[in-house]
Amino acid sequence: MANGSGSLSERTANELYSMIVLQKTFAPGEKLPNENDLSQKLGVSRTTLREAVRYLVARGVLSVQRGRGTFISEDLAAFNKYDLGALSHARLGDMYEIRLMFEPHCIMLACFRATEEELQRIFDQAQLVERMVRADGNWPGEDQKFHEMIAAASHNEFIIRMFPIITAAVNEAMEMSDNTEALKNIVIYDNRDMCNFLRLRDGAGAKSAMNIHIRHTINALGLSAGDL
Repeated sequence: MANGSGSLSERTANELYSMIVLQKTFAPGEKLPNENDLSQKLGVSRTTLREAVRYLVARGVLSVQRGRGTFISEDLAAFNKYDLGALSHARLGDMYEIRLMFEPHCIMLACFRATEEELQRIFDQAQLVERMVRADGNWPGEDQKFHEMIAAASHNEFIIRMFPIITAAVNEAMEMSDNTEALKNIVIYDNRDMCNFLRLRDGAGAKSAMNIHIRHTINALGLSAGDL
């Protein structure tokens, strides 16, 4: 998608793309909400929304069916075509090395590019994660959404396209681990730190906080990330 410094229609296309591909707000084949509702949700005019939709239609993410409306592509797998299959413990360590190289830069970009609305949604999600942890609910899934929102707020097409691979690795790690209890405090306090730096738009601080968080996770899961 377009860089965060682009036009409003490009940024809207970026946000809509992340809702579809990254956050999975809509299912494949689902009809988009009507223009009025969706433009209000995104905080833009209908004209801006139409331009963003045209961009995504050209990319194959959306399709227009005359007389019926605009629909999500039936084949979203084309935008997430990396099928990792089962990852060995060693390969999970490799994937977490990628996280160390990838996500700290991602949150740094989000510090500089996220809209105030995006930041507020990230903060709200962090609070939801904390409530889910304390209630012993499905906090890993909600924590992944927290990281996905940060990725979306980077407004970087490569990051948005690559992030589902990261999500797949996290899923594998959680399923293989018998030490998720150790992650609970890590998630609560590390997420608070990351949100504090995002709130200040302190890119260097946020980058460091994400690096520390991933290292905490690596240690808790008993993985190895080489010499990084």
